[in-house]
Amino acid sequence: MSTRLFFNFQKRLSRRTVLRGAGASMALPWLTAMEPAFAKLAVEKTPRRFVGITLGLGLVSENLYPKEAGTDWSTSRYMQHLKDLQPDLTLISGSSHPGVSGGHRASASILTANPLAPAGRASNSISLDQYMSKYLGNLTRFPSLTLSVQGNESSSYTESGAMIPALDSPSAVYSQLFIENTQKERELAAQRLQQGRSIMDVVAEDAKSLMKELAPSDKDRLDNYFTSVRDLEVRLAESQRWSDQPKPVVSEPRPVDIGNTADVIGRERLMFDVIRLALATDSSRFITLNLQGGGSVVPVQGVDQGYHGLSHHGMDDEKLAQLALVEEALLKTWGQFLRELKEIKEEQATLLDHSMIYMTSNLGNSSNHDTKNMPVLFAGGGFRHGQHLAFDRANNEPLCNLYVSMLQRLGLEEDRFASSTGTLRGLEMTRSSL
Repeated sequence: MSTRLFFNFQKRLSRRTVLRGAGASMALPWLTAMEPAFAKLAVEKTPRRFVGITLGLGLVSENLYPKEAGTDWSTSRYMQHLKDLQPDLTLISGSSHPGVSGGHRASASILTANPLAPAGRASNSISLDQYMSKYLGNLTRFPSLTLSVQGNESSSYTESGAMIPALDSPSAVYSQLFIENTQKERELAAQRLQQGRSIMDVVAEDAKSLMKELAPSDKDRLDNYFTSVRDLEVRLAESQRWSDQPKPVVSEPRPVDIGNTADVIGRERLMFDVIRLALATDSSRFITLNLQGGGSVVPVQGVDQGYHGLSHHGMDDEKLAQLALVEEALLKTWGQFLRELKEIKEEQATLLDHSMIYMTSNLGNSSNHDTKNMPVLFAGGGFRHGQHLAFDRANNEPLCNLYVSMLQRLGLEEDRFASSTGTLRGLEMTRSSL
C-alpha cells in the first residue's frame, strides 16, 4: 500500500484492521492513523478516565451492603457515611471471577480475571487498566499510573502477564507528574530513547533474517513478536513527543510522604490527592491504586490489633468491631476523594462524571480466604447510579461484565473481556453527553 493510499484510508482504520496478502493475515499494532476511529470519543469529547482501587483484605459485606437491592441504603453501616454520594455510586453484590481461587494470591486476578495455575506454574494475562492504556494511553504523557500505599505489589499486568511494579511514594509520583527535569536529565532521557530505538532496529532485523528458516508455528510466534516490537516503537516515539512538552503547573505543593507504613489511611489520602491532580491535568487517564493492608495496627481511634489479624476475625465480635472502624476510615477517605472530583467542573459536568472510579477486592470473605462475592463499589463515569445491584450470591454474576461496560464507555468496540458474558445487567449509561 502506498503512503498516499494509506493516509487516504487512515480514518477507516480500527483495532480490528488486518493486513492481508498471499493468504496470510496479521492484526495491526496501534498506529497513530487509528486514533480517529479508535479513540474518537476521547478526541472529540471530554476525556474519559478509569481509576481502579484494589483492596487486599476485602470489606465486611454485612456492613457494606443494604439488606435489599434497590435504592434504600438505610440499613448499610458503611453507606451512611457516603449517603450524599448515592446518586453517583452503585453497589454491586453477588459478583466474582469464575474459576478464580487462591485467597490472597488471587489479588493477581482482580483486574485480569485469569485463574492462575498452582504456585510455580503461574501465568497471568493483561489487566483491565493496561488493556485500556494499550489503545488509549498514547493520548496522555503517562499512558497509565500504577500506585500503591505500601510496597511495589500491584494488580496491573502487562500483555505478557508480568506484574507492573507500583510506586508507593506520593512525593515521587508528584515529581514525575509536575516537576520539570533538569537539562541533564532531559538529555539522558533522550539518549535512552535513542538507544531503545537502536536496539529495536537491530533486533527486528535479526528476527526477520530468521523467518526463512522457521517452521509455520515458529513464524506465528515471531509474527507476534514483530507486533510487540512495533508497539514498543510507537511508545518510544510517544515518549519523545511528550519529553519535548512542558509539564502542567499545579498550585498544590508536593506532598510529604508518611513514613509510618501502618498508616494506610493517611497514605491513601495522599495518593488520592496526587491521583486527583493527575486526572485534572489530564496527565494520565488510567490509574490503579493497591491498598493491600498489612499486619501492623492502623492508627485509628479504637483499634489496637493488627489489620491483617482483624481481617481473619473468625466472627470474633471484638475483632469485627475494630475491623469495621478501619474499613469505615478507608471508605470515608475514598468518599472524600469522590467529593473532590465532583467539585471540579469540566465542561457541562464534573471530573467525577468523566471518571469511572472502581473499588473491589479479591476476597469476598477475608476471614476464610473466599474469593466469591467480591465487594464492588462503582462511581462516576456517566452511568446511572444510586442503586444496589444484588446478584445471586450462590451463582455469581461475572465481574468482567462490568469491565465490558467500562470498556464500552471509553468508546472501545469490545463485547468481551476475559470471563465476561456481556455487559453488566442493570447498569445503564446516562442519556446525556456527559
